[in-house]
Amino acid sequence: MDSDQPRGRTLGGIDFPGVPISTDSSSGTPPYTRGIHEEMYRTRRWTMRQYAGFSTAEATNERFKLLLNEGQKGLSVAFDLPTQLGMDSDDDLSFGEVGKVGVAIDSIDDMRLLFDGINLGEVSTSMTINAPASILFALYVAVADEQGVSRDKLRGTIQNDILKEYIARGLYVFPPEPSLRLTTDVMQWCAQNTPMWNTISISGYHIREAGSTAIEEVAFTLSNAIEYVDAAIDSGLDIDSFAPRISFFFGCHNDFFEEIAKFRAARELWHNIVSERYNPINPKSSQLRFHTQTAGVSLTAQQPMNNVVRVAYQAMAAVLGGTQSLHTNAFDEALGLPTEDSVKIALRTQQIISEETGVPEVVDPLSGSVHIEYLTGQIRDQASKKIDEILQNGGAMAGIERGYQQRAIHDSAWTQLSDIESGERKIIGVNHATDNSEIIDAGQKLNPENVKNQIERLKLHRMSRNEDDVNDCLKKLTIACDSDGQLFPHILNAVKCGATVGEIMNAMKSIFGTWRAPSGI
Repeated sequence: MDSDQPRGRTLGGIDFPGVPISTDSSSGTPPYTRGIHEEMYRTRRWTMRQYAGFSTAEATNERFKLLLNEGQKGLSVAFDLPTQLGMDSDDDLSFGEVGKVGVAIDSIDDMRLLFDGINLGEVSTSMTINAPASILFALYVAVADEQGVSRDKLRGTIQNDILKEYIARGLYVFPPEPSLRLTTDVMQWCAQNTPMWNTISISGYHIREAGSTAIEEVAFTLSNAIEYVDAAIDSGLDIDSFAPRISFFFGCHNDFFEEIAKFRAARELWHNIVSERYNPINPKSSQLRFHTQTAGVSLTAQQPMNNVVRVAYQAMAAVLGGTQSLHTNAFDEALGLPTEDSVKIALRTQQIISEETGVPEVVDPLSGSVHIEYLTGQIRDQASKKIDEILQNGGAMAGIERGYQQRAIHDSAWTQLSDIESGERKIIGVNHATDNSEIIDAGQKLNPENVKNQIERLKLHRMSRNEDDVNDCLKKLTIACDSDGQLFPHILNAVKCGATVGEIMNAMKSIFGTWRAPSGI
């Protein structure tokens, strides 16, 4: 169906039989400014994917089933801090953090519980994991194998974006070179075994949460993407063998029109970059597919119900900007882990946009707006200049090593904070329209017994496995790390033998070592 053909619609009981859908037919065609699909949401809605994970695998499994029953179409796993750093729950450095900001996953036993009763061939799963991404993905593949799910049916994403950890988030472990090796190693294995799996989600979200501007978010994210693509090609991969499975992850903040324009500009920029630098044959290689999360940093503990409004506007901007999937934050996340009620409201926000507003029936409805087109061009051109500057100075990794991106984010964050403290930037309930109401801690409470139970399960797991098999698998992995061979098959064998996340990370640390990125200050 041509997106320019009139399509009858009924709103408020009034029939509009000849409302044009769009002003031109450029959606679904290069440079994809208006969207990567001709029909966009008219034929398929975005994936509603709520980020969830807390305390135990059992509790998170219950939350997953609740969300699926309420109409969610994809799962998104939040891991606790020790898991994100590749540490087991009984590690001394894990003390006080087990299960707090996500689910604790130590071994294949935990991954089995996490997806108990959930067919991995029928859901799409996103996992926010970076330094130990290959290990958590191996656990997922291992459980899918146990379920009898064909690997070519697995759909989902691992974030696997270590560069933004160096820039903005800080949850990295290995030095840059082996980190990039692990990323491209997963790309190679997935290209051969799991063709529907997104091997990397290149994240601007955390860059923006750390304080960057919208232009910096686009520029730093796409320059990181260039670094990954160059590394993958240097490892022997053809651009068309992996680029169609690259995805991106952006934040969506409160400046409504700027955010819509940001997404449009990013699509156009990425198409131009890939086409000019890599000359792909497959048109999907130059399509920017992205997930959006509403802005966690914009949520306030003061007057937390205001966050419902913030999230709704941010979600609407993401949809108007053409996102492929969306997570809407719960209103109480500034207070603690979200409750079932707040998560349900967050999901309902997306469903209302989808089913009640009529917005998804129109492809890029703000196309042609003088303001939107101006902002799109400004963001595209200014982000392009920053990308060129980064490339001229050695690329994203070289910039990270001298602290360029970190310093720029620090400066932007300081400017924003100063504007808020001076009152130039108004935050309702914080420095404007305040009511002196008491901040109520309404977040979800965690049972302290969960930590004891998690450590006890890990202890029983180690007692039940074959130690000789585990040691043999870990030895083979360290040998592979010290060579130029593939790593993922050894990691997969290790998790199937019962090796824990921490044990596998320690085996790789023994060869790769660790690293600390310069702050840029």
